[in-house]
Amino acid sequence: MKGANQSSKAGANQASKQASDQETKQASDQKTKQTTEGNEKFSSSNEDSKQGKQGDQAAYLDLPLTGHLVHDEETLRAVFADCSDVIFHSFETAGFTPALCVYCFGLCDAERLERQVLTPIQEVGIEAAQVPMASVKTVETSTQAAEAILEGEALLLLEGSNVATTYPLYKAANRSTEEPLAESTVRGARDGFTESLATNLSLIRKRLKTPSLKFRTRTIGERSNTSVTLAYVEGVIDFKLVEEVEKRLDQLRVRDVLESQYIEEDIIDQRHSPFPQMIATERPDVVASNLLEGRFAIFVDGTPFTLIAPVTLFSMLQSPEDYYQYALMSVFLRWLRYSFYVLSLLLPSAYVAITTYHQEMIPTVLLLSIAKAREEIPFPALVEALIMEIAFEALREAGVRLPKQVGSAVSIVGALIIGQAATTAGIVSAPMIIIVAITGIASFMIPRYAASIATRLLRFPVMILAGTLGLTGVMLGIIVIVIHLSSLRSFGTPYLSPLAPTMSKEVKDVWWRPSPWNKTR
Repeated sequence: MKGANQSSKAGANQASKQASDQETKQASDQKTKQTTEGNEKFSSSNEDSKQGKQGDQAAYLDLPLTGHLVHDEETLRAVFADCSDVIFHSFETAGFTPALCVYCFGLCDAERLERQVLTPIQEVGIEAAQVPMASVKTVETSTQAAEAILEGEALLLLEGSNVATTYPLYKAANRSTEEPLAESTVRGARDGFTESLATNLSLIRKRLKTPSLKFRTRTIGERSNTSVTLAYVEGVIDFKLVEEVEKRLDQLRVRDVLESQYIEEDIIDQRHSPFPQMIATERPDVVASNLLEGRFAIFVDGTPFTLIAPVTLFSMLQSPEDYYQYALMSVFLRWLRYSFYVLSLLLPSAYVAITTYHQEMIPTVLLLSIAKAREEIPFPALVEALIMEIAFEALREAGVRLPKQVGSAVSIVGALIIGQAATTAGIVSAPMIIIVAITGIASFMIPRYAASIATRLLRFPVMILAGTLGLTGVMLGIIVIVIHLSSLRSFGTPYLSPLAPTMSKEVKDVWWRPSPWNKTR
């Protein structure tokens, strides 16, 4: 019996030992597994951190604010890692509550922040902040907090509160609403858009004081986070057009937006056409007038150029000053503008074709004068025209790039000196210089810079056709251009309307300047 008890006891001890060994082994395996997982997490964390530093900080997760100041500060510091312009200021309120203020130096007005927020909160309490309550907002996540900081707002976090407060203390670093240099007029408004989206929208609202004026704002860009606003007048614009514009804005392929051209290239109907399909303007009165005609406008934060569509070829040739002068004078200038627009495209080509292939079309006296001027020129008319046109374009571009104080003087003096020297040296003839000068003046009469670019580009292939095929080549070039214009659309609107197709109610605004009370809407 005693032996049986000892045997039972020994068996129990052995079983207990085996169980203990098994538990130890399981604990060891569990610890090894945890260590392995921890190493994997650590490796993954390091890899993510490395990628985050190399890539975009927006890759961080959108985490909710916890109310634990230390934890929330770590989250925001991780979002703004290596951002030396983002300031983290820790302090205590008048009630000895730990607080943290985060703002971006340069976007947020530090002096106003100190005077209106930080000092009153530290001396009196949170309710003493001298900021209009209507402009104060709250955020609940790290992404919302980051967006507010990058907009120029000051972010305030308090211990124990999972909601942060933002104060719109933007630093005013915008220029004044001065008249645009590229769209100056003798009579009309003298203000112009700036790089501030809020200022630009207020300039339109000041002119159209109606709730029918709608603004729809969205953010575009993975890193730029650019605010883009669609403006239109409800009841005047076709709502299908608004839906089409929003659809195209939602399908933008650009990753970031720094200027309105980024958006224009991606939403127009035909990207490879030399003719502009949207108007880019800096004038608020032009935008307001087009909104009342049933068009829409796109405002982009950071640029004074606002996009207007849909447009036609004739709207590109109309000046805002047409409606600020007497009707007869406006009609005369409009027809003059149409005529010189055609000259800017076809005058060099017609001269090359006639002097090369169709001398019988020139009066005898004029033909002898041209022949005498060209008798020592070693180049044919086509090469001569190409040399002068390329030189003129180079001078024009140099005048734009040089400082304003010397740009115009250099371009004018350069043109005179080069023209005189080229004539004296016998490289180009005097009639060709006259033709190129008239062409340049004609291109300067076009109100829209983008519209003049099309004629500058198309002038060269039409000249080549004229030099090889004569007037037949010129007509062939005109036919190709007209076919292209007939097929071109600006957000569904035919580019040659209201002439092709003919719209009887709107065609009056092409040939004549109607009175404001009869203007087509």
